[in-house]
Amino acid sequence: MTSDPHIPVAISARHVHLTRKSIDRLFGEGHELHVHAMLSQPGQFAAEETVTLVGPNGLLPHVRIVGPVRSADQVEISRSDEYTLGLDAPVRLSGELDQTPGILIQGPLGQMRLDHGVVLARRHIHMSPAEAEALQVFDHEIVSVAIQNGDRDVVYGDVVVRVASDYRLELHLDTDEGNAAGLHSGDQALLIAPTPGRARLQRRP
Repeated sequence: MTSDPHIPVAISARHVHLTRKSIDRLFGEGHELHVHAMLSQPGQFAAEETVTLVGPNGLLPHVRIVGPVRSADQVEISRSDEYTLGLDAPVRLSGELDQTPGILIQGPLGQMRLDHGVVLARRHIHMSPAEAEALQVFDHEIVSVAIQNGDRDVVYGDVVVRVASDYRLELHLDTDEGNAAGLHSGDQALLIAPTPGRARLQRRP
């Protein structure tokens, strides 16, 4: 395993994760998601199916579902999307949904209102245990990455390392963060050596 500190970047557009019950409600009972494109993280895919997000001030149509089916409904948007919808969502890691706002989701055969579940995804790096060992970082460590992209160089701090056996090395940024640095999926970021103290994220209950 290489210790090359360069990490491929994935720009994550707005999307939703849905439970079996929610898919049934929006698309009809027993509906199965159809693969539009496989994603770089093993087993994950962008579905053909899309929904419309309806907030207090506006709506976002054609928001793609990311599969497979999840155990909890989750809506991931950017700060710009917040302004369109009229929401104030917190920055969270996936699955940390307590005290988050809800939203109305419309599908072709029904609609549903979530009482919580809308987040701004916290920037993070996926990696396997072997990749973490090679890069000398650990799960939930907070690191920084540098984007060296001509006239839009950026350093992003507060990046959370996420380690699991089924993860593949990749930095995930949302569209606002990617646009700020002129990035595209597949570009490279440079992992900055962790500072003394090795800060670890305190996970929410």
